[in-house]
Amino acid sequence: MITKHASHTQDKVKVTFVLPRDPDTENACVCGDWDAWQPNHTMQSKNGDWKYTLELERGKEYQFRYLVNGNQWLNDPNADKYVPNPFGSENFVVVT
Repeated sequence: MITKHASHTQDKVKVTFVLPRDPDTENACVCGDWDAWQPNHTMQSKNGDWKYTLELERGKEYQFRYLVNGNQWLNDPNADKYVPNPFGSENFVVVT
């Protein structure tokens, strides 16, 4: 799930990425083209769900996926749209 909120900076949008609770998830990151797909954004477990909030530039599209337990890529069925990736699956897109 993705939620979007106004930022204190007019040219930014706060985007919160949420993965639903799963007992097999030990850690999760949100990775995207905003930082060359690096697992730099470790999600925190809150009430069992995994969450992370980023400020992204307004008026852009960002591809992303979730990296769970360091080796499993997951998508978000509530993303704004989907695009094929070079690995034979899809990346999800958030539009700010």
